[in-house]
Amino acid sequence: MAAGHGARPAAWSNNMQAGLTTGFPGKLFIVEGIDGSGKSTQLDLLHKWLIAEGYCVFFSAWNSSPLVKKTTKLGKETHSLSPTTFSLIHATDFADRTEREIVPPLKAGAIVLADRYVYTAFARDSVRGNDRNWVRKVYGFAVPPTIGFYFRVPLETALDRILVGRPELKYYEAGLDMGWSEDPYESFRIFQGKILEEYERLVEEYNLTVIDATLPITEQQRIVRSLVKPHLKDVLRDPQFRRRRR
Repeated sequence: MAAGHGARPAAWSNNMQAGLTTGFPGKLFIVEGIDGSGKSTQLDLLHKWLIAEGYCVFFSAWNSSPLVKKTTKLGKETHSLSPTTFSLIHATDFADRTEREIVPPLKAGAIVLADRYVYTAFARDSVRGNDRNWVRKVYGFAVPPTIGFYFRVPLETALDRILVGRPELKYYEAGLDMGWSEDPYESFRIFQGKILEEYERLVEEYNLTVIDATLPITEQQRIVRSLVKPHLKDVLRDPQFRRRRR
C-alpha cells in the first residue's frame, strides 16, 4: 500500500482534470503550490474581490476539519503518524469538508475557494512513499475544480520566504519522519524539493493553470482575476449586496 509508485488509474485521473463539468451550477477555484509560493495570499485577495463584486463565496482550507483535529494533533505530538495513516487522516478531513463546505455551496450555485486541494495529497503523500495509484483512488470522490491554479516558484525563493524569521520547523512539516536528514532545515529543503518535482508532474496530468509566483503580487492577482471572470456569468450573487447598492 505504501510501497513503490504505481501507474495512475487513467479513467479516474481524467475525471479530476481541472475544467471538467461537475454537474453543479457553482464554481470551484483552488490554489496549489509548495510552501512559500504565495498561493494563500492570492486566494485571500481573490476572496475579497469576489465578495466586493457581490458574489456568494465560501472558503475551505486544507486540514481544517474539526472531525480529525484532535487525532491529528495527538499523532503529531507523539510522532506516531505513518505515511499511510497521515494520508488517511487528511483524506478524512477532505471528505468531511467536501460534504459540509464544498458540495452544498456548489449545488446552490455559489463560489467555493479552496486553499489546497487533492493535488496537495497527490504530491505530499507520494513523496512520503505512498503509492500514487492508491492515493488517487482514496480521493476518487473529489469534485473537479473549475480552475486549479498552481503557483510555480523556484525552491530557493520559496525557502527564503518561509525560513526568514521562523524560529523552528515542526517535525512533520520538515519531513523529519522520512529520515532524509537529522537537521530540520536540510530535511525541509529536501522535502519541499521532492514535493516541487511532484507538482510539476501534476500540472500536465491534471491541466493545472500555472501562475508565475515570482511576479509582483498585484500582477499575479490581475492574471488570476482575468482567468476567473469568464466563469462568473451565472454564479449566485449575494442579495444583500444588491440592496446595499441601491
